Amino acid sequence: MRIAVIGAGEMGLAMGSHMRAKGFDVSAFDISAERLRQAADQGLTPRESLADAARSAEMFLLAVATDQQVIDVCEGLASTEGATIVVASTISPETMLALKPRIAERGQRLVDAPVVYGAAGAREGTLLSLCGGTAEDVEHVRRALASYSRDVVHVGPLGAGQIAKSCNNLLHWIHCVANFETLLIAKRYGLDAQRMREILLACPGTNGTLSRWDTTRFTWQEKDMDVTMDLAQKAGLMLPLSGQVDQIIKTLKAADVKELLYGPEATYLGRTVRPLTAGEGGLA
Repeated sequence: MRIAVIGAGEMGLAMGSHMRAKGFDVSAFDISAERLRQAADQGLTPRESLADAARSAEMFLLAVATDQQVIDVCEGLASTEGATIVVASTISPETMLALKPRIAERGQRLVDAPVVYGAAGAREGTLLSLCGGTAEDVEHVRRALASYSRDVVHVGPLGAGQIAKSCNNLLHWIHCVANFETLLIAKRYGLDAQRMREILLACPGTNGTLSRWDTTRFTWQEKDMDVTMDLAQKAGLMLPLSGQVDQIIKTLKAADVKELLYGPEATYLGRTVRPLTAGEGGLA
């Protein structure tokens, strides 16, 4: 199978490299000349335009940033007969469903296959692909996706992969807020927050986010929570905890976590938090 990766950023380049290592013929297109050079360095064939990429492959793996970019790429592939389009980007399930009839009219396949475990998983080839689409279409791309995945899970019909990714994202950002507030208590009472994190990893209250807490980038929390809250609103769901997290998580940055874990004090919701002294009720 000839595969073109559309979007040769950190994720797309790593995924393409794993597919190439598994014997697939892989090319790449990106609007950045530097990313194309990096793709060439990894052994992927650089394509200078989307039209060039469209002529070179049967399967197209989209690793772009936004819904509109996914729509634009799909339109750019309109004339590619028999193409299979796999959307690895995290976008709205509504966008996937809106694309479905247009893709079907062309006789093309469409699968949504967003991934979890982030940049580290992409580098190590241990992502988890959450797939939406027909069983036949998911099976058609399974071997290619397995090149960079610990597992390829068929969640349900088209759009189901994006719903699953949103569910994961919601838990991740809830855990981020919970982790921060938990370790803030420890820090306030003079305990080493990083040491407490290590202790909590062995406790039943642990979570997957806590294990990667010191490397969480806080890159997509606003987009992720916007998608989640939009889904809840359109479904008529009342999610008060998610609403609180939506507001709080947008104030946090990776630097805040680093300060909490390793610094003498921390900042949360605009307030500076220092360890209590013995006279203030601290432990020592």
